[in-house]
Amino acid sequence: MPLAFEQVMSPLEGETEIAHHTNAGNNGGNDDQIGYKSRVTVVGSGSWGSVAAKLVASNTLKISSFHDDVKMWVFEETLQSGEKLTDAINRTNENVKYLPGIKLGKNVIADPDIDNAVKDANMLVFVTPHQFIDDICKSLVGKVRSDAEAISLIKGMEVKIEGPCLLSSCISEQLGINCSVLMGANLANEIAEEKFSEATVGYRDNREMAEQWVQLFSTPYFMVTPVQDVEGVELCGTLKNVVAIAAGFVDGLDMGNNTKAAIIRLGLREMRDFSKLLFSSVEDSTFYESCGVADVITTCFGGRNRKVAEAFAKNGGKRSFDELEAEMLQGQKLQGVSTAREVYEVLRHRGWLESFPLFATVHEICIGHLPPSAIVKYSKRKSTLPLSEDSAH
Repeated sequence: MPLAFEQVMSPLEGETEIAHHTNAGNNGGNDDQIGYKSRVTVVGSGSWGSVAAKLVASNTLKISSFHDDVKMWVFEETLQSGEKLTDAINRTNENVKYLPGIKLGKNVIADPDIDNAVKDANMLVFVTPHQFIDDICKSLVGKVRSDAEAISLIKGMEVKIEGPCLLSSCISEQLGINCSVLMGANLANEIAEEKFSEATVGYRDNREMAEQWVQLFSTPYFMVTPVQDVEGVELCGTLKNVVAIAAGFVDGLDMGNNTKAAIIRLGLREMRDFSKLLFSSVEDSTFYESCGVADVITTCFGGRNRKVAEAFAKNGGKRSFDELEAEMLQGQKLQGVSTAREVYEVLRHRGWLESFPLFATVHEICIGHLPPSAIVKYSKRKSTLPLSEDSAH
């Protein structure tokens, strides 16, 4: 298989460099130069965004087809010390607020100006809270390279009048560029500490580009596998947060491991059925990848969604998720509660509520229409969806 990059000899430096082949006229002529190297920008700087920058930066120093520096767009904040977060990151080489104690790599450059951060990049890594991505993309229209490739590490979906839109599709449609996805059993703090983890890159048609993303993210402690199923991979990463909320309710009510295991199994089934109803192209095998069952397991035993849902249940649902999020997450955002709402809107609009009782119950609990203890009543309700029976064979 021919590579998108090929080696050429630099006449000026007398060393092997990389020429990047792109469509002529797409990028102002920059890529026609001998020795062009890909530039990477990470759009987002929470804990997962910082870990993504760390992974990428460790590889851009080693792989000659990439420019050493990795820009990371930071939503500017002022720390309690009075120092700007961007300045603190660049001074200490750590995200002192969202990933303290972890060196990102001296080639990670924090930039609070998103236009400046993305302007030269031909590989864009999107990793922000999903509720912000629409506004971010609107602000970037006409400002990214037309030959750029994107990858989304964001879990969530956008519900429009015409139906649900995956965030990778929103990025592609608004910016006019291809967007792959990376999902998996990836608790940010564990990867930051270089504990072994896996992830899945979902791609559509371009296997060569998928391999470049794999190369960019892979390390000895972070194993990445490509799968030609963008919708399946992305929906796994999105829907597992709803299941994690349910698991948190079980933990908060001290229902035990058997109940939690049952909720996880039933949640995984609803994830599969919902995904295949929305996109017939979704492969059953995707749910056995890191983005599927592995991510469900790790998120239901660790992670912020389970943690805050546990606190919600322990308080009998009397303290809101917004209040608990602000108290417990130090500025980070939950994904599961908003995703549960978005999923519920799709289910209600399409008349599927009775077919997905776990998903429906999670949302009803989150908005206070049902008590946290209602989560156990799900086990007494059977999905009316024929797909649950048929797809099991």
